Amino acid sequence: MNNKDRVLSGMQSSGKVHLGNLVGALQNWVKLQDSYDCYYFVADWHALTTGYANPETLRESVNDLLINFLAAGLDPEKCTLFIQSKILEHAELHLLLSMITPVGWLERVPTYKEKQQELSGRDLSTYGFLGYPLLQPADIIMYRAKRVPVGVDQVPHLEISREIARKFNNTYKEIFPEPEALLTEFPKVPGIDGRKMSKSYGNAIYLSDSPKEVEQKIRTMTTDPARIKRTDIGDPELSPVFQLHKVFSSKEEQAEVAEGCRTAGIGCIDCKKVLIRNVYKVLEPIWAKRDELIHHPEKLREIAELGTVKARKVCRETMALVREAMGLY
Repeated sequence: MNNKDRVLSGMQSSGKVHLGNLVGALQNWVKLQDSYDCYYFVADWHALTTGYANPETLRESVNDLLINFLAAGLDPEKCTLFIQSKILEHAELHLLLSMITPVGWLERVPTYKEKQQELSGRDLSTYGFLGYPLLQPADIIMYRAKRVPVGVDQVPHLEISREIARKFNNTYKEIFPEPEALLTEFPKVPGIDGRKMSKSYGNAIYLSDSPKEVEQKIRTMTTDPARIKRTDIGDPELSPVFQLHKVFSSKEEQAEVAEGCRTAGIGCIDCKKVLIRNVYKVLEPIWAKRDELIHHPEKLREIAELGTVKARKVCRETMALVREAMGLY
């Protein structure tokens, strides 16, 4: 029997995986798989809440996300990997929880409002988009997960899962633990334009980019606007390039490029060359693994199928308890 605390997390299959996803989530997931009973899933139903009009890209995104899970270091021998839509119990629990969840709880979730603003060009006036903040708690409490890896700024997003678990337990029977935040330090990863790295902003460096594409994107990044000429001094804290150095470069390298910026001892191109080299160090093993997996799609299917069988077993146990508590046959 596995006595480790269970951890649950997922990632939307809404496009390519970028460096922000790698640093903010995947690298942490890799560490957690050695200490917890980890369940990680491809959230393809979540992707439909905003990308329902583009079904032709969904399956490709699911496969690419699985490839990136494995390329980043997730080990199916240590964690359970599965695809959300393969387990219909997720939808059933989402429906049953909707019977007891006030609409106001969903509307106040921070990401609900943030996505409305970020994706203002899309029609998000759908029941599915309103309900996606409830699908997330259904995903989490389905596995009776005790821990959910989040950054400090994401704790409010987890609170609705705790509230819904509490309301179900108080209304029917105590089945669900209230999931606790497994706080992790997620460094901010800026995009090539200085804003938060995001697929929606078109400012991301993707794990699937070629070395040439990565180099070109970093070379075109904005730096301190005060450094117009090579001899101008600058402030590294105003440069998105330096913010990426904080993520990918050593403390010694950070100190060197910062001093070079403040004294005009190095140019912006020199600063970017150091960053390119360090980003390559992170991406090269991922590129090699991606290349291997792309040519063996049958391995992906096998891993996803095995993970789905294991996850479905947990879900069926949970739903049997839920149906009994709610008086359903």
